[in-house]
Amino acid sequence: MAELPARSVLVRDRLREEGIDGEIVVLPEAASTAALAAAALGVEVGAIANSLVFWTDDGPLLVMTSGAHRVDTAGLSQRLGIAGIRRATPDQVREATGQAIGGVAPCGHPERLRTIVDQDLADVDEIWAAAGTPHTVFPVNFDQLVRLTGGTVSRVD
Repeated sequence: MAELPARSVLVRDRLREEGIDGEIVVLPEAASTAALAAAALGVEVGAIANSLVFWTDDGPLLVMTSGAHRVDTAGLSQRLGIAGIRRATPDQVREATGQAIGGVAPCGHPERLRTIVDQDLADVDEIWAAAGTPHTVFPVNFDQLVRLTGGTVSRVD
């Protein structure tokens, strides 16, 4: 078994704290997009949970969305009653999560982030999420993902 990167160890530790048994998988090639991750794992792109960081006037907002969706920031902003949801810059992503774009996990951040979980992920039996680097992923089910993130379930597209 390959040694886990430090960022993935933080994710693994958080998974264990939540009683989630899914093992982190180290991929031979970087899977920094949902399509690449789905191809590497042999799953549908909708089974990939993208961890997208946005910025609001109140700071970071993590959106866990199905790899089959694009986030409608205007619609999400309206549903949440938040003005001005915008994509975080790479520096803001690293500041908020300690992780780089393409490998952002749903957990293992310096502080828990306000999180929205795409309601359509509930239709997927086994969801795959990044584990802190573009080379690491882990399986989780919908209820575990919501518990792990402390997220609010919502439509995001």
